[in-house]
Amino acid sequence: MTTFKTLLLAAALVAPATLAASAADAQTTSVGVVDPQGAIAGSKAWSTARTQIEATYKTQLDQADARRRAIATELQPLVTAFQTAQRAPNPNAAALQTQAQAIQARENAANQELARLTQPAQRAQQYVIEQIQAKLGDAVTNVTKAKNIGMVVRPDAVLFAQPVADITPAITTELDRLVPTVSTAVPANWQPNQQGQAQGAAPAAAAPAATRTGRPAQGR
Repeated sequence: MTTFKTLLLAAALVAPATLAASAADAQTTSVGVVDPQGAIAGSKAWSTARTQIEATYKTQLDQADARRRAIATELQPLVTAFQTAQRAPNPNAAALQTQAQAIQARENAANQELARLTQPAQRAQQYVIEQIQAKLGDAVTNVTKAKNIGMVVRPDAVLFAQPVADITPAITTELDRLVPTVSTAVPANWQPNQQGQAQGAAPAAAAPAATRTGRPAQGR
């Protein structure tokens, strides 16, 4: 299953080109640090949309949660039996392989089932993220110009930086101004990355998230 982190990391991947373009226009040598993933995740538009999506698709998400727990309960005895057989003296390699394949097949089927249940919510989340992403470049440009920043880097490229160098909160604030709200009603003919293609330089998105998350790995 994909996560909200995966979705936002896709947005972050396009950030270097966006940030470089912004920095090239400046005539200073100051450096700013930006976490595009954090900027999007902290936006009011995403927070509001997430709540709306959870309410709209509550039935499907509750079903997915229940099935996830049931599947885990179903798989646990199989995993325990496999581990026990694996630790036995002179374990039967062929039997272990059969057990492992059975477990893997059940996990694959479970993931497909959960994906079907969460697909509508995932699609809505991706639609929301793409709408916010579309303004990320403008937000970076506006903040870097306002702060006279000549270079912007991502946190994973920095060995050390003073807290004042982190302009992620400023980017989030600018996103809140540029895109205060977004729609969670996915058009019937909408396809992922459609908005990015329409706007030229807009970031691309990855597969949508299947969880009720605000930041990575924040489930119910």
